[in-house]
Amino acid sequence: MEHVNPSVGWGVLHLYYRVDRERAERDAGAGKHVVDAFAALEADGHQALAVAMLGHKADLGVIALGPDLARLQRFQAELLAAPLEPVYSYVSLTEQSEYGATEGEERTRLASEEGVTGDELEARLDVWRDRIEHYRENRVHPRLPMKNCCCFYPMSKRRAAEANWYELPFDDRKELMAGHARVGRTYAGRVLQLITGSTGIDDWEWGVTLLADDPAALKEIVYEMRFDPVSARYAEFGPFFTGLVLEPADACARVGLTSEDHAR
Repeated sequence: MEHVNPSVGWGVLHLYYRVDRERAERDAGAGKHVVDAFAALEADGHQALAVAMLGHKADLGVIALGPDLARLQRFQAELLAAPLEPVYSYVSLTEQSEYGATEGEERTRLASEEGVTGDELEARLDVWRDRIEHYRENRVHPRLPMKNCCCFYPMSKRRAAEANWYELPFDDRKELMAGHARVGRTYAGRVLQLITGSTGIDDWEWGVTLLADDPAALKEIVYEMRFDPVSARYAEFGPFFTGLVLEPADACARVGLTSEDHAR
């Protein structure tokens, strides 16, 4: 098959590897396999970030995303030309939130909470439309920046008898998520948050990717959000993977995949 393009959103791969040290020592250009795979993927209109991992869950992390799942799968296979052993992976799709405010809700809020009417109301709604269109576009077709640090973890909503998210009425879930989002917005400019959907695609329901220059910000946002009812009562978390975001050649050199260019 040549192309597999979701009707909504982009495909997202989180791939984590351990370096095969014996193979790496025998291959002076081991890192070049990775660098070349990154360059080819990006030339085809996709994105990828390389992460030198902290801790011993993995050595090298890769985040790849773009419109064609078949191209992402080929990239995944190309990486295995390097002396890498997969230790964890996650598959998801970018998506819009089903709990976002509608124009009607924003109109009602402006009128009831701020007393805005007439021409001023329409002008404020024009600004809101531009902002929400930009937000929705970034959710579905994001551009991942080169921040210093990255944290990824999967999560699901709880289905316990006394706390089943999926038994709550939609309006209750929407109100809870609005409060959750307000906490996240306080980190705007400090933490980029990419929430991707994986229900029916992987073992958890969402993947959360956080990018920041200050590693303390990663800890702070997750800690603060855990006191929000959406997390405190209804969230289950998977493993966390944290590392340093680097150019592909630099990430490879850090984990022992030296290319011939770096070796000289």
